[in-house]
Amino acid sequence: MIKNKFQKNQKDGYHPILKLKVILSGLRFAMADTAVNYKIILSVFVIVPSLFLHQWIDTSVIILATAMMISAELFNTAIEAVCDYMQSEFDPKIKIIKDVSAAATTIMIVAWIIVLAVEAYELFFNITL
Repeated sequence: MIKNKFQKNQKDGYHPILKLKVILSGLRFAMADTAVNYKIILSVFVIVPSLFLHQWIDTSVIILATAMMISAELFNTAIEAVCDYMQSEFDPKIKIIKDVSAAATTIMIVAWIIVLAVEAYELFFNITL
């Protein structure tokens, strides 16, 4: 049974090891998603050269954009999982929720692609935009 931290019938206290296990479990689930994997691989192809060229700000921007994109993907996955759990049959309201979640993720992916493209162009062609 999953614990509910808002119910008072459970032991209080902060358990960092348990929190770390939950975080790692979520990341393991995310890494099973092909969409997340190929985006991480694309980011690594730009991060590695920026590290070798000591472009610390560029590296930071790429890492930040990648983290935001992965977070958006994880939120989208969580929203879709909750929707599927709540309503296994087709429901137009659930469709709207999933579509809005996917649209938000797409906006973040477009921003990530722009950041990656600009940073890659600057790194590989040595031209600042």
